[in-house]
Amino acid sequence: MTPQPTMHSVPRNNPLRFLPLIYFLPVEALAQAPTLRTLPRCFSEVAKSETHIATLQSDQYLNEIMIATAGLAFPHFGLRGWVEHYTGYCPAWKLAYSIQVWAKALEDEIGWGLQALYNQPKGYQIPFFDPEYAKEVMGRAVKRGIAEWNWQPILDVVKEIPCHEDFEPYGTRVYRDFHRKWYHTRSKRVKMVSLDQCLEDETHSIHDLAADDLDIAGAVEAEDFAERFKARLSAKDVAILELRVEGHTYEEIADKLGYKNHSGVIKRMRAIKNEFIKYEDEQ
Repeated sequence: MTPQPTMHSVPRNNPLRFLPLIYFLPVEALAQAPTLRTLPRCFSEVAKSETHIATLQSDQYLNEIMIATAGLAFPHFGLRGWVEHYTGYCPAWKLAYSIQVWAKALEDEIGWGLQALYNQPKGYQIPFFDPEYAKEVMGRAVKRGIAEWNWQPILDVVKEIPCHEDFEPYGTRVYRDFHRKWYHTRSKRVKMVSLDQCLEDETHSIHDLAADDLDIAGAVEAEDFAERFKARLSAKDVAILELRVEGHTYEEIADKLGYKNHSGVIKRMRAIKNEFIKYEDEQ
């Protein structure tokens, strides 16, 4: 039988010190962590088992606890999207995966650390934390960890001045919005504009186009490739776009172009916007 280690005999870089993070994870987070799920929810059973101790020393264990903990921490950084949308070059990604920071911050915040596990009665089965409580506590722990390590200025820069290396080049809304913003801020004559803002609200649902479609019209008119984009449109769609650039209302455009009512113009503007998104992605 392997003798149970004492709290002070465990080195700070020993994976055993991250065990409290596993017991803090909600059920849904463990669903994607097959290695972590093999560990019993009884600390005394883990400590006396050579098999479980070997699991704690494995790369799979570290990989899964890092991924799961990063997924809990990242939403509290104030950045868009999820940690999976960013690469290892992004400072926020590196912070999210710094499980040493979160293990210490969690212990400092609510006392949930390795010592708390040692203090449990033999055979005690650790219940799952309520997901909402875990989220709220992790938010406080993240705030604590960021303040202790003075990470807030770095996160502010990442949010204000992102770069290509920060993002996984997938077709996510986060990457597309960054790419468009990056491109527009570097064009000589175009104002900064986010096409996602023209199309979506914060809940990612299509909203009333009347308030925002002048943004895309202005962007198209100002871009160097405006004429190439217009060549993809029908003559009537070009006319609608140009009239909107001039500031005409839907009703006025419908009257000028012979539509029965303005709803037909709104539908065409939506189609033009979708075509512009497709065109820009191709570029």
